Amino acid sequence: MPPELSGPASHRPAAVLWDMDGTLVDTEPYWLQAEHALVDEHGGSWTEEHALALVGHDLMDSARYIREHGPVPLEPEEIVEALLHYVVAHVSRHVPWRPGARELLAAAREAGIPCALVTMSWTSLADAFLASVPPGTFDVVVTGDRVARGKPHADPYLQAAQLLEVDVDRCVAVEDSPTGVASATSAGVPTLVVPHIVPVPDGPGRSFADSLLDVDVDLLGRIAAGEVVRVPPGVAAPAR
Repeated sequence: MPPELSGPASHRPAAVLWDMDGTLVDTEPYWLQAEHALVDEHGGSWTEEHALALVGHDLMDSARYIREHGPVPLEPEEIVEALLHYVVAHVSRHVPWRPGARELLAAAREAGIPCALVTMSWTSLADAFLASVPPGTFDVVVTGDRVARGKPHADPYLQAAQLLEVDVDRCVAVEDSPTGVASATSAGVPTLVVPHIVPVPDGPGRSFADSLLDVDVDLLGRIAAGEVVRVPPGVAAPAR
């Protein structure tokens, strides 16, 4: 095992708190397409810079941004519904799993570790995704339309831990975006970062892997126990 992965004996996390978009499933292209289509429909202009600025954010915050910068002359709630309609339709036809995500999720469940889905997508999209996994895969689901303040605020992760009745600092969050990581770490959750569309800077409580293919349940436990790790690119985790 490479030195970067050496550390204390394995620990069992109290729970694994999973982001959805960009972490478990590669829905970000769907969101980008939906944004472009909506802005084009209203005669606006949408740049890659605008699109990347929204990755991981609460949908209402994103809708207000689209309304201003598109510009799109709709109420934020209408913008959210339009985007969700597009993305839900695509996810209902095909769930684009991120490499290693389905296998690691199944391994956590097989190990008896509680799991929560913590997503800023609204319930309609979460339900479309949940239809693709076995019933009971997630003990708790926290969606963007069910929290007072979304990511990057701590509220979604604090709510997930509260519903699971576990200590946040004994869990591990799995995230892909700066916004999501900020939410998890501000809640006090040790976080595994697997960057996807946008880079994520180093920071306290942040471990890094290039792919979930390089992660196993033992590694999640070590992170939950307080170890900070950086998995070297292309170093596969031990067989699960």
